[in-house]
Parts: sequence; C-alpha cells; structure tokens
Amino acid sequence: MKAIQVHEFGDAAVMRYEDIADPIAAAGEVVIKVEAIGVNPVDTYIRSGVHLIKPELPYIPGGDAAGTILSLGDGVSQFEVGDRVYVANSSGGGSYAEKARLPADSILTLPDNVSFAQGAAIGTPYGTAYWALVNRGRGKAGETVLVHGASGAVGNAALQIAKSMGITTIGTAGSERGLELARQQGAAHALNHTEDGYLDAIGELTGGKGPDLILEMLANVNLPRDMEVAAKYGRIVVIGNRGPVEINPREAMMKELDILGIARFNATPEQMAALNAAIGCGLADGSLNPVIGKEMPLAQAVDAHHAVLQPGAYGKIVLIP
Repeated sequence: MKAIQVHEFGDAAVMRYEDIADPIAAAGEVVIKVEAIGVNPVDTYIRSGVHLIKPELPYIPGGDAAGTILSLGDGVSQFEVGDRVYVANSSGGGSYAEKARLPADSILTLPDNVSFAQGAAIGTPYGTAYWALVNRGRGKAGETVLVHGASGAVGNAALQIAKSMGITTIGTAGSERGLELARQQGAAHALNHTEDGYLDAIGELTGGKGPDLILEMLANVNLPRDMEVAAKYGRIVVIGNRGPVEINPREAMMKELDILGIARFNATPEQMAALNAAIGCGLADGSLNPVIGKEMPLAQAVDAHHAVLQPGAYGKIVLIP
C-alpha cells in the first residue's frame, strides 16, 4: 500500500510517500480501508520532534481517519467487515496511509449521515473542543464563551457544541470568509482578529461583564489580553500555544481567574466514553456537522502540513488516499 512515512524528525519535507507492506490485524485490532484522513496541527508538532509524543522511527503520521473495516483481529466482535467507522481516540499515528491498523477500542461507528471526509474531522477537533468547553472549561447554558480561531476545525466544533448546550458564543477569525463561517456555525458575534483592538468590543457585547469562558488557540499571542477581557471568576482554556508568553498574574488574582491547560490524552477511559457518546448523539441528530475546507491527495501531505499552520483557517484539511 501507499503511505506517508517519517524516517527522521524535522520539517515537512521529511515525510515520504512510499510503498510499504499491508498491515495485518493482531488480537484486539482492526484494519480499515482509509477513505479520508484529518490533518491536525499536532501532526506537525510530532513530526518536527518538538512534541512530548515521540514515535519510534520510522512511523506513519496521523491520528484522525475514517473508512471501512477490511479485517478483524481475534477477539473483536463489536464490528463487522464493511462497517463504516472513524478514529475517535487514537494518538498513536498510522492514518496517513491507504490502510491503517488500529486498536478496536479506538474506533467508533460512523453515522450514515456523515461523510468519510467529515468522519476524518471528528476525533481530534470535536474531542478537543468538547474536552475544553465541557470538561475543563465547565461551560454551561446561559454563559458567554469567546472562541479564538473560530473558523478552524476546533473552533467550528466548539461553536456547534456550545450552540447545542445553549451557550452564547463570540468567535474570532482572520478573514471575511472565516467570519461568515463562524456566524453560520452559531457565533452570535464575530470579530476580526487581524484588526487592532478587536477585543475592545467584548465589553459592549457582554454588557460590561466579559466572557465567562475563553477558548484560546494561540496563547503565546493572546493570553495577556484574554486575562484583561475575561469576566470575574472567568476561565481561560489553553488549547494551542507556539511559544512562551509574559503575563501579569495580578489580573488572575484580582478576578480570581482560572487558566487551564488541555491535553485530551489525560482523560480517563470513562471520561472519553462520555465525551464520545455526547459527540455521537450530536452527529446523529445533525447538531454537530464537521466543515471540510479543503481536500488534498495523500501524496500532497507535505503541502497539507504547511497549510494547516497558515493563518486564515477555514474548516478542516483532509487528505484522500
């Protein structure tokens, strides 16, 4: 089969499109025919060697994918060959390929109303958004949440989940196209984060209170200002960060702010089961509807890794084998 392999950590050019042996399912595993692959920023961090997760080389990147089951290992009885599935809980890589071998407990049935491309956009984006908004952020109906990067895959997911919970959202994006997408996905207000002082409007939009919760995608740029605009007793969940940042802790002290980190792999099996069940219900009833911004051939994975880090995010980038 064709697959992307990484033989050394480094920039995107280290990824090679190669022929490798077909995978064989061991006990407790399945092999799926991959129909679509989700590209996430974390894939680039792991590939470059800066992430805490460092796979044994060579490795096949990617945690998110959707497809159909080709074969079942011993002891797997919850699925059948031909079932449509998506990867829900994988951080071990292996999806940038025509076929993928996965633990059976890392995949879930893909509803018929969800395309394969959309299925590849569920695991990391929706799992991250739910974990940040509900588990870490303690968001609840009647609150106001500021979602930075609302036009990207995680931001879209957060807007949809918040809307389903009765939470008012303010989304930021860097283009008119992105702002319109944020509104379409449920943002009550959309702010252009390329404009100077764009957060000055937060006070008026929240009646002078500030957002109860902020989902932060680029903490090294935004965290100090987040602390200024957040409501008293507010929570800031750091989802993304690309470097150090200087803050004044007095802002946190005077407002009694909670600044919370997120790493979804810290969730317990019970927490992951509840998270996946909630997302599954939303997918089935249509309240959660992944947005695909761009589809690219698997052979163009290098270009996809460049694109996923560029400003102006719009939905999900998906690779097609």
